[in-house]
Amino acid sequence: MKRRRFLGLAGASAVAGLAGCGGNESTGESIEDHPAATDLEAQPRQGDLGGHVVLTFEDPSCERCAAFHENTVPEMRSALVDPGLGAYVVRTYPVIFPWGEPATYALEATFDRDEDAFWSLLEHYFARRGQFNQDNVLRLTAEYLDSETGLDGGQIAADAENRTYEEQVQADIQAAEDAGLGQTTPVVLLFRDGNFVTKVNGSVSYDVIAEALGEAE
Repeated sequence: MKRRRFLGLAGASAVAGLAGCGGNESTGESIEDHPAATDLEAQPRQGDLGGHVVLTFEDPSCERCAAFHENTVPEMRSALVDPGLGAYVVRTYPVIFPWGEPATYALEATFDRDEDAFWSLLEHYFARRGQFNQDNVLRLTAEYLDSETGLDGGQIAADAENRTYEEQVQADIQAAEDAGLGQTTPVVLLFRDGNFVTKVNGSVSYDVIAEALGEAE
């Protein structure tokens, strides 16, 4: 794939077009001041902060989040993250199926120990979401981590059951509430060079992200 470069927006029309897709027009708000981006540096991310930022709120039990990871995230990594043009940041937001909540606690416990394992577990939840329910998710999580990572899956499952990372989980939920994001996932917030551009809901294509960020071939 030919690497792409980012240019400034030619005008307000690109953002206005996105507003009709569940977004809202640019406010020019700094990423440092946006409620959804509170404590951004502490969140799981791929790529460096300082340029463009794609900030998503995702539920590990969400089918549309899984579609976003299958269809959009790989292109975003190739076009945005790998060339060093921006960052992809995830905040967990368990609002879909009940098993998403214990899975979120397990993700936080995993992230605290190993960021690579966090991404692996998140992708595992999306790829195998049909096998999980509220009763088995922590057992299956432990089995996966024991077999596929160097982490102690049983200890992570225990941390999740005991809500050891309650503060981190609630911080993401509070950020979503403060930003008025509603009860759907994924929610994708786009920041161009540190300034808020727009918010879009659902498994959006990378073309939508590229348009908002002013991407050009």
